[in-house]
Amino acid sequence: MRDIRVATTQFQHAPGDKAYNLGRIRHFVERAAKEKVEIIAFPEMCITGYWHTRHLDREAFAALSEPVPDGSSTRELLRLSRQHGMTIGAGLIERDAGDRFYNAYVVAMPDGSFAVHRKLHVFVSEFLTPGDRYTVFDTPHGCRVGVLICYDNNIVENARATALAGAEILLAPHQTGGCNSVSPKGMKPIDRAIWDRRAEDPGACEAELRGPKGRGWLMRWLPSRAHDNGMFILFANGVGPDDDEIRTGNAMILDPYGEIVAESRALGDDIVVADLDASLLPTSSGRRWMRARRPELYESLTRRTGNEQETRQVRFGK
Repeated sequence: MRDIRVATTQFQHAPGDKAYNLGRIRHFVERAAKEKVEIIAFPEMCITGYWHTRHLDREAFAALSEPVPDGSSTRELLRLSRQHGMTIGAGLIERDAGDRFYNAYVVAMPDGSFAVHRKLHVFVSEFLTPGDRYTVFDTPHGCRVGVLICYDNNIVENARATALAGAEILLAPHQTGGCNSVSPKGMKPIDRAIWDRRAEDPGACEAELRGPKGRGWLMRWLPSRAHDNGMFILFANGVGPDDDEIRTGNAMILDPYGEIVAESRALGDDIVVADLDASLLPTSSGRRWMRARRPELYESLTRRTGNEQETRQVRFGK
């Protein structure tokens, strides 16, 4: 990998309004191009909208979905990528040839190639099929990139498997923060009134978004995914109301030591840009630790314990 300038974003999508959401993507891509960014990450399902989809019947859900790469949204991402010489990642609902639906993340590259990751741990809709493979690929920018969507990142094995496949940069698109976790020490909802009064009382709103319901929760685990696996991470997230939850933003870029290189404190749509120092990768703790692995000891990791639950059960405590 060489040194490279990257960006990540947070924005409030409009549920079901692809034209508006793609307009926000174009806006940030154009801003990033002025700063000579080569890779930019957008949030999970930011093209279609996210949390409202749990209310949709199959017909409405299907109407939001698109094939990849032949759908209009992927074609637009590829057009923008070619125009600006930039690799662009954004989330949508993919429909395959068998009419199965996926929470998917499309990464469009300026040479016309693309990658798509299908979320491994799905729960927002009963109509979603979980993905069954990791997504790691080479880019025209001289770096190898992996993708894990939101809940995928919570499972430590997913981050390690992605790093072992050679990922140097991990795109981590989310729609998180302000969730009603079943854990007594997990995330909790943010009062909509605090968000609505953010102009009058920005301090109160920032305290919520950066406290234990948002950034504070991220800091419990996100830096360790970078540190333990020797990867840069581009964390992208929604911000503001997403149906009945408030997303907490906190878009950030982390280095392979788990340190934050750049982050947003904005109470709304924002972009953060950073230059990644490739020299940090070979000597990072995670890279050294991976070289010390003893795979012959890890067979137990592939055996079921009998306590496994489908993600919907874990997420909603059912």
